[in-house]
Amino acid sequence: MFPDSKIPEGPLAEKWDKHKFNVKLVNPANKRKYDIIVVGTGLAGASAAASLAELGYNVKAFTYHDSPRRAHSIAAQGGINAAKNYQNDGDSVYRLFYDTIKGGDYRAREANVYRLAQVSVNIIDQCVAQGVPFAREYGGLLANRSFGGAQVSRTFYARGQTGQQLLLGAYSALSRQVAYGKVKLYTRTEMLDVVIVDGQARGIITRNLITGEIEQHAAHAVVLATGGYGNVFYLSTNAKYSNATAAWRAHKKGAYFANPCFTQIHPTCIPVSGDYQSKLTLMSESLRNDGRVWVPASKETAERLRKGEIRVSDIREEDRDYFLERKYPAFGNLVPRDVASRNAKMMCDEGRGVGSSGLAVFLDFADTIKRNGADWVSQKYGNLFDMYAKITGENPYEQPMRIYPAVHYTMGGLWVDYNLQTTVPGLYATGECNFSDHGANRLGASALMQGLADGYFVIPYTIGDYLAQTPPKPVTTEHPAFKQAEAEVRARVQQLMSINGTRTPDDFHKALGHIMWEYCGMARTAEGLQHAKAEIQKLRREFWSDLKLAGTEAEMNQALEKAGRVADFLELGELMVDDAYNRNESCGGHFREEYQTPEGEALRDDENFTYVAAWEYTGDNRASVLHKEDLHFENVKLTQRSYK
Repeated sequence: MFPDSKIPEGPLAEKWDKHKFNVKLVNPANKRKYDIIVVGTGLAGASAAASLAELGYNVKAFTYHDSPRRAHSIAAQGGINAAKNYQNDGDSVYRLFYDTIKGGDYRAREANVYRLAQVSVNIIDQCVAQGVPFAREYGGLLANRSFGGAQVSRTFYARGQTGQQLLLGAYSALSRQVAYGKVKLYTRTEMLDVVIVDGQARGIITRNLITGEIEQHAAHAVVLATGGYGNVFYLSTNAKYSNATAAWRAHKKGAYFANPCFTQIHPTCIPVSGDYQSKLTLMSESLRNDGRVWVPASKETAERLRKGEIRVSDIREEDRDYFLERKYPAFGNLVPRDVASRNAKMMCDEGRGVGSSGLAVFLDFADTIKRNGADWVSQKYGNLFDMYAKITGENPYEQPMRIYPAVHYTMGGLWVDYNLQTTVPGLYATGECNFSDHGANRLGASALMQGLADGYFVIPYTIGDYLAQTPPKPVTTEHPAFKQAEAEVRARVQQLMSINGTRTPDDFHKALGHIMWEYCGMARTAEGLQHAKAEIQKLRREFWSDLKLAGTEAEMNQALEKAGRVADFLELGELMVDDAYNRNESCGGHFREEYQTPEGEALRDDENFTYVAAWEYTGDNRASVLHKEDLHFENVKLTQRSYK
């Protein structure tokens, strides 16, 4: 029987308020008796740690960075959604809810998404109070801009640095609690396992990345806020350190992993320029507000451009195909990311791509600069333009940017109920490391919204419901489960160090990334996925027999760190392939070529696949077990998505 998702009864708009009243409370005097571990200090983790400490709980916060300010949340550029309707253009909580459900191709829970839309309005007030410097209109009101998948302007932003500014706000709240002694911050410390005592999460095992020391930490509850797993593809917009180890080790200790094949390809990234690259760079979706996406109208013109026989300025307006505006007149360049990405790939597959590789399309600001001037563009997007110029050596004010889709975000993650608790009691997952709010595709500017919603406004309520039923007795590391978990971690480290083969962790990671991108990337087929599974299994065997690590485990050893993460990616990659093979439909970021409309759009199978795929780990080299959480839509009608 599938675990209870704990979705409250009653009308959609009343579920969260009623639930907040019905959850059990911990009285203020007792809160100081409870210890909570928070793993990860990005937006979701920093906001959760700060909020829980503010309530009176004792918090231990862990990050593998030297400072929480290094979290990958800083890389979010374009903005954060909130249903404030400051533009008076028809926005509302319900419209944000509807756009998110539709944008996710009807593969998310209604109750979770509506709650996200509800608390979005509070996030902005919280961040303004913290001093986050959101852009403002001339009269002083907070400014908004449009993002993909919406016909209203609801995205709040701080130039092209929104994630960084929001993280500084959360970091300041966290630092305040560190100074008060309510949060103990552990930097340069990586979680390597969850400790389960009598079926409940009671702590973690960590490795000090400077000294190599293995440590035990106990608590009444554990909150994971460790981000997504996009780096399974090797090349992605994620920071190089971003990984899936914390979530994957939790999965192997009993937490179901949901919808792993739901990965997002962002359409607005700087194209790959060679085999030497270690990551890709995101150019904010906000650029699609004022930039126009196009390719040459004919293969012949595109080929001449690639050969250098003509310049971009030589291509006449009538010889340009603004394909998103042509195909989707209602939304134009602001269609959702999965739609924009597939269409860019389609143009390149037709031979109309640009750049030396032919794997790029243009994002052109010529019309906007002509209409409003370069200074106007610089004020809104200046740091993004500077970044593009530094990376490519090209001036985007004078010639179009070249962009191509790249792996960006993962909608899948640890399965959680309405309280954000995993299938392991006492173990919670927030932000990108859970699956809960985005379905098969995330709308732009919703990642920051979810991370802060979970940390500031959801977990502080819902974790109390669990703790109120847990005796406030001290939890220590004396239980044998801690010693056993530490022994398993040490044995795994020793196994990695003792292989003494010939290939580096990076070598295996690149090989895995190539398999994942080719066969489980923007487009998937049953045949390709079967091939990918066999190749990953072969690569895993090679990894455990031919890995080469220098140094020792009792010191700073980045190769060892990377090896552990690649080992987890190899297992996760296989599960992603299994999930994609099992889902015989196309929806959002999961595009099976066998299932598409005559126009090339994703073709869902609502009769057979309107469910969350939650996978249970059953042991090494054993098939995972699929559990299905049926999705029920009472407030929106399941329809074929249309942005035309």
